[in-house]
This record gives sequence, structure tokens and C-alpha cells, in this order.
Amino acid sequence: MKKSILVVLVIFLQLSLVAQDYKFGKVSKEELEEEFYPLDSTADAAYLYRKQYTHYEYDESNDRFNVVKEVHNRIKIYSEEGFEKATEMFYYYTPESGENEKFSYLKAYTFNLEDGKITKDKLSKKSIFNERKNERWTVRKITLPNIKVGSVLDIQYRISSPYYSKLDDLEFQFNIPVKKLDYNIVIPEFYKFKSMSKGYFSVTPKISQKSSSFSYTTKYRSSGGLNTNGGTVFDNTKIDFLSNILDFSATDIPALKDDEPFVSYIDNYRGGLKFELKELDFFKLGGTSKSYSIDWTDVSKAIFKSDAFGGELEKTSYYKNDVNTILANAATDLDKIASIFQFVKTKIKWNGDYGKFTQKGVKKAYKEKTGNVAEINLMLTSMLRFAGLDANPVLVSSRNNGIPIFPTLDGFNYVVSAVTFSDGTYLLLDATELYSLPNILPLRALNWNGRMVRKDGSSSWVKLSSGKPASKENIMMLKITDDLMVEGMIRTKFENINALNFRSDYNHIKEESLRTKYEEENNIEIDDFSLNNKQELNKPVLRTIKFVSEDLIEEIGNKIYIEPSLFLTTRTNPFKLEERKFPIDFFTAWKVLNRVSMDVPEGYIVEKIPEPMAMVLPDNLGTFKYKITQVGNKLKTFSVLEFNKAIIPAQYYVYLKDFYGKMVQKETEKIVLVKQ
Repeated sequence: MKKSILVVLVIFLQLSLVAQDYKFGKVSKEELEEEFYPLDSTADAAYLYRKQYTHYEYDESNDRFNVVKEVHNRIKIYSEEGFEKATEMFYYYTPESGENEKFSYLKAYTFNLEDGKITKDKLSKKSIFNERKNERWTVRKITLPNIKVGSVLDIQYRISSPYYSKLDDLEFQFNIPVKKLDYNIVIPEFYKFKSMSKGYFSVTPKISQKSSSFSYTTKYRSSGGLNTNGGTVFDNTKIDFLSNILDFSATDIPALKDDEPFVSYIDNYRGGLKFELKELDFFKLGGTSKSYSIDWTDVSKAIFKSDAFGGELEKTSYYKNDVNTILANAATDLDKIASIFQFVKTKIKWNGDYGKFTQKGVKKAYKEKTGNVAEINLMLTSMLRFAGLDANPVLVSSRNNGIPIFPTLDGFNYVVSAVTFSDGTYLLLDATELYSLPNILPLRALNWNGRMVRKDGSSSWVKLSSGKPASKENIMMLKITDDLMVEGMIRTKFENINALNFRSDYNHIKEESLRTKYEEENNIEIDDFSLNNKQELNKPVLRTIKFVSEDLIEEIGNKIYIEPSLFLTTRTNPFKLEERKFPIDFFTAWKVLNRVSMDVPEGYIVEKIPEPMAMVLPDNLGTFKYKITQVGNKLKTFSVLEFNKAIIPAQYYVYLKDFYGKMVQKETEKIVLVKQ
């Protein structure tokens, strides 16, 4: 009986999708009455419909094709957490030099059900904002009116682009589910693209062709003829051609949420399709054919040849005197590197903008003491070369730019500097981060590999992650008082990228605020709090805390129960999914070591201590060791968790989840003390 009901429900849902009318500006009462997404009751919102029509329109005035993208999105709000979907941002290309894309059409409505009747609120012009994001992009931002739980949002817009070689990525998967998706791409036969899927949800297109045409008018002067007068003649010409059609259709696309830990950039793993132009073929029109197939070497050369990249490396006059002064006391190459690196970090402040190309140029950035990533690190590279070092820029795709799939100019959006030595080793430097050290890049730049570009334009891949693991070491000493209070001291040492992150996150915060935060997080009262080496970058950050708490032990009858590591205990497994299709990205190899020494209070003896444990992940990806020993009246707990790789492939997820689960179980086992 249940099976029959399920079959009927599936058929009903399919028929509903077929029968559903998604005409813009008209929604159904059923859509407004829907209280939750049928296939995922946890969804805060869903795309009821996503439609995109991308095609080419002939622009006679400019004798070219423009790419036109027409979009219709319908969104259902199921909870207050879904209200964020009422604010949408649309990026379009507006370079400082060159033609702009045109945002020619935008309409949106909010629909609600009030007293059984459908109401409709129109997006007002006051709720549409344009913001220049950088030298290349503008964003149009809208916020729809009268948003409530149960609202349906209908949004439609049109963007026209003169950049016929660029097709926007198709996105199939989002952080909310999609009930129905229809994408239609129509490409004239003159433009030949290759495509590549990304993520773990794919949609196979239906491929077809259709006959198309465009017309243009030619105007010329006629000298006349027998029995005719000369004058202006208009000649209309029609061109017939074929268009290739890609139809993508899918229903019930699951969400891929950004709620699983250790993910570099979740959009890398959401289903979609990327396009790259591989050939222009205008033989049919009497023109020529041109291939655009490139590799990363071609990309690197193209970037290097830009005046806003390679050209900036040749400029030296603006810093020459300052650098000569710096080098006067530098005896070795390492001295030169350290002096110049520190000089640039402290003199030029990063303005927060990424970019592989300069915005205002290195000279102006130097004079104004502020610049984007390219200005600062190209300036650094130029100074290192001036000092006689083999320094070269390294192109990077930042973590929020994703992992580049195609060899394309957009694949890189960041640049760091590298100094190579005679033995082939190299140091990586990023002067945008005040607290960085050689070979310790900030997290934003740690994204797989970078592309080093040399003076002759040649290039090669280099590893970005440091050979030194991020390290955190805790040493804690405890005493239990007669009234069962815990008094203790903990010293924490942060090294390598952990030290960089600590300084970057907390050096600008008052110690009193850090103290309060630590108390609240760990349920303790702090008597003394100190930080050492906040600015001494060649030393680890040291934090020392003296504390007291009445909430860290449990007394039942004549027994005391206490977690061996107190608030250092790992109590929950961060990995919740049954299956994970994308890798676990720790940013870098890392290690946490805890040593806890506890005095057994007078009048008590040890009844039970947890058994030791040692675990190793397959292929030695990670280890966990745990041991408690008793020496006289002291209990000493030692634990170390270490991962030897920055990235754990998805096929190891089941092992990692089990590994963490066993670690949590072990660390939460309690020491039992019994009163004599």
C-alpha cells in the first residue's frame, strides 16, 4: 500500500512540474501555500524555477554579434533565514577602457498570500543600486519589498555584452535546492566553444541545430546610367547560417550547502559548466579562421606582456634611493630579502583589493603608500631584482576565486613574489600581509599551486603551501582545591601559519577583550592573561593564562569525574555527512599537541584512567596519539593530533569521519578519582 502511495506521489509531482506555468509576473496560489520544500524540509528557500536564454544578436551599427543573456528566477521563501534571498546582486563588465556590458532590463515582484488573496509588490527604482566594485566590474544590487515567510519572488533581467568570445558559466547547483531548471544556449556556427563540467552534479544537454540569419544594409553612391540620375543606393544583404543549440533541463536539484567544515571554496564543487572559445571560423562570410586554444604557458605570457604586470617590473627610479639605503647594511642574500620584504610590508598598506594587474601603477602606489595585491607584490619583486636576486612574480588563484579549470586569464586574480636560489629552492613572499614570513603565505593565497613567470616569459608551476605545519602546543598544569575548584595555568605556543593567523586576527584587539572572550568560550575565570612576541615575527606567539573554575569537574557521591584535557577536549565530530564528494581542505599540514599535568587532590586516589590510544589514517595522512600516565600523585595526559597533508581526498572521508569519532570518544572519557 505504501509503495502504491509513493508511486502516485511521484507521478503527481512530475505532472505538476509539466503543468506548472512559470510565466513571469504570475504565480500560483499553490506556490504561495507551499510551507516547505518537498524533498528537503530543512531548506530555508528554493528556486522554484531558473530559466536562462543566452543567444547572439547581430549589431549592425558595430558590424558584430553581441551576447545576450536573459534570466528569469523564481524563489520561494520558507523561513526567516531565507530572507537573504530577497537581496540579489548582478555583476556586469564595465572596464575603465573598452566597451561596457549593458544591463538593459530588470523587473522584480514579491508575491504574498493575504486573507486568501494573492498580493503583488513591485521592485521600486529606489531599491536598485549600482556599485563600482573595481576597475573592471560593476554590481547592480536589488532588495525586494514586503518579504515574509511564504513569499515568492519573481526576478527577470537582461544583459547584453559586446564580448562575443565570452560565455558566462552555467550554474546548476546552489546553496538552496532547485525545483526546475531550463537553460537554452544558442550559438552561431562561427563561434566554436569547448565546455567542461565542474562539481558533482551534471546536466546533459539536448543538442540540435536551427537555421538562422541576419541582414545588413550597405550604402554607396551611384553615378547613374542611361536615363537615370546618380544618388545614394541602399543594398540589403541577408546572411544565412546555422546555430548550435544546447538545451539543459533538470528537476529537483539538491542543494550543496556551505555547512561542512574544511572546504576551500564551495562553488568549486557545485554543479555547473564552463565555456572557453577555441575557434572563430568566418570562412563562410569570406573571412578567416583563428584558433584560441591556449595552455597555461600562453596565459602566463599574455599576462606578463601587459603593461600593468610585466611593464611595472621594469620601473625602478621611484624606489632606487630608498632601496640602496636599505641594502647598505645587508651582507647576505637572506639579509637583502628580509630587509626589502619588511620595508615593503611596513611602507605600503594593502587596500584590500585583489588583482594580478595594477590599478593605479606601482609609482603612484609607492607615493600614496597604499595599493592592491599586484602593486605591492610586483613592487616587491622589482626591488628584489634590483638587489641582484633571482626574483619573479607568481600568479595565484585566491581561495575565493576557486581552482581554475581552463587555461584562462580569469584563472588568476592574485600575485605573490618568489626568490629562487642556485640549488633550485625558492622562498615565497606576500607583502600584503604585515605578519607574513618567507614561505608562510596568508590563507587567502593558499590555493593549490601558483604559476611562476620569469623574465623571458617562460613559466612553471610552484607549490604554495609551506613545508612547515601550522603548529599549536598547549601545556597545562592543574590543581584541584579542597572545595573542588580547579586552579590552573595554560601556556599556548602558536607557530608558522597559526602565528600569522593569531597576529592578524587578534593583534588589533585589546587584551581585555581577548581575555573576556577566552573566559566565555571555556567557562573559566582568568586571574592573569599575557601575550608575548606579538610583533616579533621570527618567534612563536606565546599566550599564558592563569585561571580558576568551579565548572570543570563533576562530583557524584565520593567520586570526582574530570575530562583529562578539560576545555582542550575535542567534544564533537565536525564531520556529519554520510558521504562527502569533495576533498577536505585543511589549508596546510597542521599539528596540535597537548600536555596536561594534574595533581591528584589530597585524600583521593585514582580509580580509573582512560586507556591509551594510537591511530593512523591510511597512507599516513594523519595520526592521533593519546596517553595518560600516573607518576606519584600526578596524572600526565599527552595527546597529539597531526595531519601530514593539507588536502585529504574525498575517498578518505569515511576513514576521517571514523577517525574523528573515535578521537572524540577517547578524549571525552573521564578520569575517576575516589575519596579514601
